[in-house]
Amino acid sequence: MRYLVLSKMQNTQPDEKLVADMAAFIEEMTASGVLLATGGLDPAGFKIESSGDDVTITDGPFTEAKEAFGGFALVEVRSRDEAIELDRRFRTIVGDGESVIHQVFA
Repeated sequence: MRYLVLSKMQNTQPDEKLVADMAAFIEEMTASGVLLATGGLDPAGFKIESSGDDVTITDGPFTEAKEAFGGFALVEVRSRDEAIELDRRFRTIVGDGESVIHQVFA
């Protein structure tokens, strides 16, 4: 099962301990084959809307910065519970905040 984990932006700069802890967590997940991809996201983004033959592209940002997603991880796990546990560990490292998890169907 694949899950996309989206993490909302933090308003704090990471310190050296956070960077080291995240590097170790990412290395562990990569070595175990769980982590398929990870990265930061541009908080502004853009939106594409279509109606019939008309396509409109609108540049962001669209929400308050605190509501924007700042990063993602694509993981492959055995269950929903395992995806939740990975995000629980992530939250333990980065601190308070919010994540949204979606199962990816392929």
